Amino acid sequence: MITDLAARLTRRSGSNFYYAFLTLPRPRREALYAVYAFCRTVDDIADLGGAGGADPPAQRRELRRWREEVARCYDARAIPEHPIAVRLQAAVRAYTIPRAALEAIVDGVEMDLDRVTYETADDLYPYCYRVASAVGLACIEIFGYTDPRARQYAVDLGTALQLTNIIRDVGADARAGRVYVPQADLRAFGVTVDDLKAGRYTEQFVRLMTHQAARARRFYRFAWESFPTVDARTLVAAEIMARIYLALLGEIEARRFRVFDERITVPVARKLAIALRCWIAARLGRPAQMVAA
Repeated sequence: MITDLAARLTRRSGSNFYYAFLTLPRPRREALYAVYAFCRTVDDIADLGGAGGADPPAQRRELRRWREEVARCYDARAIPEHPIAVRLQAAVRAYTIPRAALEAIVDGVEMDLDRVTYETADDLYPYCYRVASAVGLACIEIFGYTDPRARQYAVDLGTALQLTNIIRDVGADARAGRVYVPQADLRAFGVTVDDLKAGRYTEQFVRLMTHQAARARRFYRFAWESFPTVDARTLVAAEIMARIYLALLGEIEARRFRVFDERITVPVARKLAIALRCWIAARLGRPAQMVAA
């Protein structure tokens, strides 16, 4: 079944999102599987070419095909071609997922083809919006909400999650030719792109990453300042994602940013404990960060 395909892709990815999806009623969970599978499939286009190197013309063709698939999802007379797009169309019809959000996700992948460095954090934020905040804006329509502040919550939380990913994957991304840490920050802390590619672990690197982590934590704080408590129950899946990613950031900080050695993750048992704690907090009508960790 198409739904099974999307669900398997989500589970196989080992995504932190999977644990958030477990708390949702089945129709909403299946819609989230479709959105997430779409995101993963489009994101993988940036890696087309494999060991032989990137193939920009092929990548752009694939992105163009997915733009056409998104358009079909919003056309009552059209039938998408890709099985994930078929399921995505069902999600779009069941929930008010904004077309602009799905198009922004494709735009974000295209940015990886056009640009691999950012001068300042302000230059980086539009990328974070497209590859992460736009996902959040699609997801909250499936979760459901009544307070419009939920949209700002989704935008800020998406930025926080993406900044956390950038810290975790800084070495692998640099080796792939993508440097998301702002160039101004690299210069300020005396770290070069070659240092990142080579995985040079220095005190300068630790200070650089401490600065990036503080920026990410600021966006987690912004998100929770916008959190609409009236929608605590419906947004519980978003809170689970937030808390798991915040735990990931804490794990990275506890290891003093030794992200070159291995891919740091949050243990499954801890993810499940976080999910349970968030679910309980939602029953009490308040965000999880108000409940003792």
